[in-house]
Amino acid sequence: MNPLALPGVYAPQDDTELLAGALSDEPLPPGAEVLDVGTGTGALALEAARRGLRVTAVDVSRVAVWAARLNARLAGLPLRIRHGNLFDPVRGESFDLILANPPYVPAPAGDREPRGPARAWDAGGDGRLVVDRICREAPALLRPGGVLLLVQSALSDPELTVGQLRASGLKAAVTRRHRIAFGPVLRGRERWLRQRGLLPATENKEELVVVRAELPV
Repeated sequence: MNPLALPGVYAPQDDTELLAGALSDEPLPPGAEVLDVGTGTGALALEAARRGLRVTAVDVSRVAVWAARLNARLAGLPLRIRHGNLFDPVRGESFDLILANPPYVPAPAGDREPRGPARAWDAGGDGRLVVDRICREAPALLRPGGVLLLVQSALSDPELTVGQLRASGLKAAVTRRHRIAFGPVLRGRERWLRQRGLLPATENKEELVVVRAELPV
């Protein structure tokens, strides 16, 4: 998984790899409809397309849209790529699988909308600025038996994600976990996270999780 990352576009990292592993576990038939929101370079969308799935990729960043289109062309894979805010470009459509690697890092700026490259990781004071919206809106885009796969940090309360998705009628659980060393963003706000009680004093790694939610048939 080595797509080109244009300047200002989130490059595939550990969370991308974790979500790709969850994607590989899903027994989808060729031609199934997949939505990749927050596609970035298109890495996950391309992984799905390699399986013969019909993939729509969305990103709020125009530069990310250009990057995903370039990577799709280089890979010789068909992707339907749209510019827009989360689910806005696909209203009224439905999917067998939704992939989501949203921004999920708590940010000292509070609930102000992040700007520039920080839109790929900053997500409000509790890290749930976009995750909560996905929990509210994704269920309506799933077909019966459809699945949402969402990756986030343990810092942004995955159990709340599970609870919100269950309240929407989905069967939801954390299915994958992976601990990683702090990256540059977390190192830069480690003190703030500890002061807020979001990061225990003895914790020196970040846990990433995949939440899997399925709409019953």
